[in-house]
This record gives sequence, C-alpha cells and structure tokens, in this order.
Amino acid sequence: MKNLVISDIHANLEALMSVLEKSGKFDAVWCLGDIVGYGPDPNDCINLIKTLPNLSCVLGNHDAAILGDMDVRLFNQEARTSIDWQRAHISIENLSYLKNLPEKINLPSCLLVHGSPRYPVWEYILDPFVARANFDHFIEDYCFVGHSHQGLICRWDSFREKMDWNSNVNGNMYKMKARMILNPGSVGQPRDNDPRASFGIFDDELMSWEVFRVDYSFEATQQKINDLKLPGKNAQRLAGGW
Repeated sequence: MKNLVISDIHANLEALMSVLEKSGKFDAVWCLGDIVGYGPDPNDCINLIKTLPNLSCVLGNHDAAILGDMDVRLFNQEARTSIDWQRAHISIENLSYLKNLPEKINLPSCLLVHGSPRYPVWEYILDPFVARANFDHFIEDYCFVGHSHQGLICRWDSFREKMDWNSNVNGNMYKMKARMILNPGSVGQPRDNDPRASFGIFDDELMSWEVFRVDYSFEATQQKINDLKLPGKNAQRLAGGW
C-alpha cells in the first residue's frame, strides 16, 4: 500500500495540485498539518484535501491559529497578517473541518503529528538533540512529522546508542528500519533553498520511504499573493525556497 505523505501546504493550491498530479498512484494520504497559513487559497486547499482517498490529517500550528486556539503573537509579522486575512475569508464549513482535526493520529506502527511526538502542534525537530528527546515520547516504529519545511530521516539505534541523521533525502529510496522520525518536507513553502514542492511516499509493503520534488507554477501563486495585498515576503520566498 502506497501512502502519500504531505505537509505544510500553506494555502498554496498550485503546489498541492502539482504534487497530486505528479505523485503517481497512491492508496492513502497522510497530511501532517498546516493546510492553511501564508498563501492565498485556504478554502480551495482544504476543499481539495477533503476529497483525497483514505485521508488521515492532523492539526498544524497555523491551522490552530486560524481557529484562535494559538496565540498569534508567537508568529512572525508576515504569518500574523496572513492568519488575520484567512480568518476573515475561510468558510464556516472549513473552519469546522480544521476544528475537528486531531493533534496526533496513531496508525499501525506509525504516529502522525505536525511538530513532534512531545509537543505535536508546535515543537520543531531541527537537530539530533531534540530528536533524541522525542524518541522517548512515542512507542511506534515510525513517527512522521512536518513543521520544519525540510525533509528528514532520523533513526535512533538504542542498542548502539547512536543517532543517524540525514537531511539530504531528496530522490533517494530508503529501507525502513524500526525507530525512525521522517519528514516529507513542505508542499507549499519549502525552506531548503529548493523552490520545488516536496512530498514523501511510504510503501508499507516494500517498507520503503522516498522524498520527491516537483516543479509547480510558483509565479501564479506569487501573483495571487500580490493581488490580494498579502505580505510580499510570502511571495518572494517561494522563488528561492527559503
């Protein structure tokens, strides 16, 4: 069974559509949160996500902020401005959808969260020290996270007491081993100096994991952001992947 793993769409419809068109056949979709925030198309992205097969979706910090469940003072100015605009434009139905998203989903041998097992909505896993602490907060073989907007494969070998950390994951297939934290990168706002949309495929029959990058028309997304007079930085960063 092939599971399409996506995260941090951030209301970028062009990026999401490109991922869905170019990802090939998949049997289920795991969305690791932040459907909204930053971008110009929150309703269209939520509506599209809701149509996907065998969907498992968790709450992200921007999703929580749109709902008023997270203090917007924790966000940078560009993010706050976008959150305020999206609050005024998101539909009641889509607010209800976000409201019902769980902070974590436990699947057979897999845990899905946005940030980390320890703090599912907010904490970033950006270094091996934070990762090591988080291995004590889940019992499943694999934990899938988003939030950092960067791909990651991290494995803790308790027998050797050794951490394997790999953030250069694009285009390589990895065989799954027990006790791993994996990040598919960001669909709608990558932050690894590569503007292409990022997603992962977890094949639970082959027990393999691969992160893919696909081009999309970020210029179209930039134009929408500028036309709506949302923060220019939100548009600029799409071209450079930062």
